[in-house]
Formats: sequence, C-alpha cells, structure tokens
Amino acid sequence: MTARAADRARYDRATAHLDAPVAIVDLDAFDANAADLVRRAAGKPVRVASKSVRCRALLERVLARPGFAGVMSFTLAESLWLARAGFDDVLLAYPSADRAAFAELAADPKLAAAVTVMADDPAQLDLIDASRAGGREEIRVCLELDTSLRLLGGRVRIGALRSPLRSPAQLAELARSVARRPGFRLVGLMAYEGHVAGVGDSPAGRPLRSRAIRLMQAVARRELAARRAEVVRAVRAVAPGLEFVNGGGTGSVRSTAAEDAVTEIAAGSGLYVPRLFDDYTSFTGRPAALFAQPVVRRPGVGVVTVLGGGYPASGAAGADRSPTPYLPPGLRYDAREGAGEVQTPLLGFPADDLLIGDKVWFRHAKAGELCERFDTLRLVEGDRVTASVPTYRGEGLTFL
Repeated sequence: MTARAADRARYDRATAHLDAPVAIVDLDAFDANAADLVRRAAGKPVRVASKSVRCRALLERVLARPGFAGVMSFTLAESLWLARAGFDDVLLAYPSADRAAFAELAADPKLAAAVTVMADDPAQLDLIDASRAGGREEIRVCLELDTSLRLLGGRVRIGALRSPLRSPAQLAELARSVARRPGFRLVGLMAYEGHVAGVGDSPAGRPLRSRAIRLMQAVARRELAARRAEVVRAVRAVAPGLEFVNGGGTGSVRSTAAEDAVTEIAAGSGLYVPRLFDDYTSFTGRPAALFAQPVVRRPGVGVVTVLGGGYPASGAAGADRSPTPYLPPGLRYDAREGAGEVQTPLLGFPADDLLIGDKVWFRHAKAGELCERFDTLRLVEGDRVTASVPTYRGEGLTFL
C-alpha cells in the first residue's frame, strides 16, 4: 500500500461516523510541518500567520511549541478578538480603516499593549487619531517595506502591490513622523517578500518557467537582503528601541532567516501545506488540512459526481486556484465543468471503484481559506478523530 493509499484508509476510518462534507487536520502532519518551520528558521522565532490557520485551537497548539512566538493577524477586529482571548502579541499585517476598532484599541490598555498596527502612510496615522473617540492609549506601530524587485530602471516590477515605502530615506521619514506624534510608538518593521515566499519555483511540467522563477528569486533575495539591511539601519537610527524586524513566509523561511537584519519569521501556510506549496524545491511538507465531499452520482463509466466542492482560492483566477482531488489518486475535473457550487463531476479510473456515499478527499489551493467553508475541523490522530474544534466561522466570526 502506498503512503497516500494508507492515508486515505486512515482518514476514511477516522471519519466513518461522519457524513461529508467534512474537513480534517491530520495532527501528526501538522506537528511535523511545525517542527520543519522551526528547523528552517534556524533559531529565529516564527510568528504564526493567522490568515493561514483561522482556527483558535490550532493557533494555541502551535504557539505552545518551542520556536513559535506571536501572531500575525489580517484584520483589526480579529486582532482585538485574539487579544481578548489571551494572545498577547498580535501584529496586524495590513493597514486598517476600521474606526470603531481603533476606538476600542485606543481605549483599552490591555488591547493597546497586545496589538501592533501596520502603517505605510501618514494618512493612516491621521485616521487612527480621528478614530480615538477620547481613547488615550499609546498605539504600537509597525512600518511596512515594499519588497518588490524593480528591473530596467523601475519599468518592470515583480512583487505584490503593497507598501509605497521602498528606500531607507522613505522609511526613516515615516519613522520620524511616528516618533513626533503623541500617542504612537514605533516598535517594528515588516517586509513580506511574496514573490519569493509565495511563488513556487518548480511548477510541474514547466522546466523553462521553473528556471526563470529560480533566477528571478535569486536576484530578488540578494537585492532585498542588501536593501532591507540598509532600511533597518536607517529606521533604528530614528527608533533605537525597535523590537522586531519581521520577514519571510513559508516559502522563504531559510533564506530570510539567514539575514542578520531580520529578527523573526512569519509563516502559516506551511502548517497546513495546501496544494500551491507542492511547487517548491526549498522544502517538502506533509498535507495536513483536507476536506471530503460525498459521492452522490455515478453518471457513467469512469466518472462520479460529488456534492459541492467549488471552493476557489483568492488571487488571479485560474485552474491553480481550484481545490485538487487528492484521494483516491488519479481523479481529475471535467474540463467543461470544473469544481462546481453544488456538484462536481470527477473523471478517472478510480471512479469505477467508488460507491454512492464514499468520500473523495481534496486539498485546497491555499491554506486558511478552507476554514471559511467549514465551521468545524476534525482533528485526526492515527485513524481516530480525537477532537472537533471550531474554525473562526464556527465561532460565529467572519472578519472579511
């Protein structure tokens, strides 16, 4: 029996008492992936990206492990909720315009001490001040550096459209702006190199593209390492008490951790290892988060239909954003239908061995977005479900 066949047998036994759709997290794989992230971080703490987990119980589980420290959140409302739940170090990874949440933050000493907000423009600080509603607590601020690679004199840009702050002078100027304003304290610097951490360097069946990506990423790593070091020196000259410099992502943990200027690494997707992380040569993880859909039809030879399953991931639309039929191996979508809202035909020789009511296991393209479709994650150890824990959705929370 192959390893994948053994996994399928385990998951089917573990969930035999549960009707699909059902979502699971294999805790052995989850813990192994966590240990691998710590190993690649080489002694620097890993801050867990909550966007990629979206389950409070699993955030608590990974933060209880040595090598992990702090949460990187994705909305201000989520940040306040986590802080109230006992998470005492929450870095908001994106600027916010949530005036009501800023008023709560500025009025509560516990929240203000636990949450750090993101800024890359003085106008964001103006919005916070206008939202205080009388709250006088000092707001912790992190600045974000644009990591994109610029080529041909800036005419070509590779990387996400995030912060407008690129040069040491620009970051130092905003640092001075924060330092001059009452009610704010600059505590951190963040730089997320998504074009390295979030782009697989070995897409299947595309050797020329793979070589081009690896060349681009090698150039990008060298350029960013030098520029990030200069930016950190410039910002520390303004704010000597800077508490952290955050960088990286699951796909760049080792290379980012090697930079002396970086004090901590951000990662989250590497805990679940969704399908988009199959295309990396720098590490190999174990798929930990899966979902199953039930077979409800057998339209003909070599085809079955499962209920639902159309759970696309965010990003530029394309086939790589669809979930992947994973177990049993060998199933594929009908090109004319793909993954459907209420039904999904699957083609391939394994279809003839599937019966009505059997489960087909899928991997989501990205990590935490799966949790927006399920209110409960079944935690599997061996061939048993040992716990059922709520996702954010299961706790009645939808932050975006």
